[in-house]
Amino acid sequence: MSKPPDRPGGGRSAGSGGGVVPASDAVAAFLRKVESLPQPVRPASGRRGRLIFAVDATASRQPSWDRACHLQAEMFLATRDLGGLAVQLAYWRGHREFAATPFLTEAEELARRMAGVQCLGGQTQVLRALRHAKAETTKERVHALVLVGDAFEEEVDPACHEAGELRLRGTPVFCFHEGADPRAGDAFRQIARVAGGAYAPFDSASAETLRALLRAVAVYAAGGHAALLRLPGSAAQVIAGQLPAPAAAPRR
Repeated sequence: MSKPPDRPGGGRSAGSGGGVVPASDAVAAFLRKVESLPQPVRPASGRRGRLIFAVDATASRQPSWDRACHLQAEMFLATRDLGGLAVQLAYWRGHREFAATPFLTEAEELARRMAGVQCLGGQTQVLRALRHAKAETTKERVHALVLVGDAFEEEVDPACHEAGELRLRGTPVFCFHEGADPRAGDAFRQIARVAGGAYAPFDSASAETLRALLRAVAVYAAGGHAALLRLPGSAAQVIAGQLPAPAAAPRR
């Protein structure tokens, strides 16, 4: 696929109304959305949270793939005191090629597998990633699906249907949209909304933005709202101080 045009202003992203929103505001809005989600069911004692990390590996994505390869360790580091995290890498590239690793518990092993993947030209396969995640939930609970991509070249209705199926299975979808492709942005927003997850754009030049997003979702998957508030570091304290109180859990 062709690479979307560079976003004007470097660190700014297009808002839903066509205006320009600072990237930092977009990240803060995403984190507020995470805070308002229902508390995930904590894994049983001694069990790790399970997260699927689904990344577009088509040709335009090579620089971002390399960056994600380095940043993925943040997910493991952020959750090591919460019982840990098991991450499955899934990716699509080339002519309908789709692959997924086993669930991995070490950042080094995930990085090794990512380093062995070369991005190839092809169309997006977001629907396939959603269906794959649904199949995984039939084996064991998946606490979050993260989708990272810069384009969406499919029909949105089938994707939203699968997103709704994931919501019923307790698997929210978090869509991280790189670049400024408006069609992709609209599709990712709908998928995230139907799945009970969240959408956040990020600038291809900002590794720190993607790092913060991955850290937030990993902590949410492993420990929920309370764990997110306990994230170490001054940046986490500043973000948490700006977030609204989480919504009350519905009565059963």
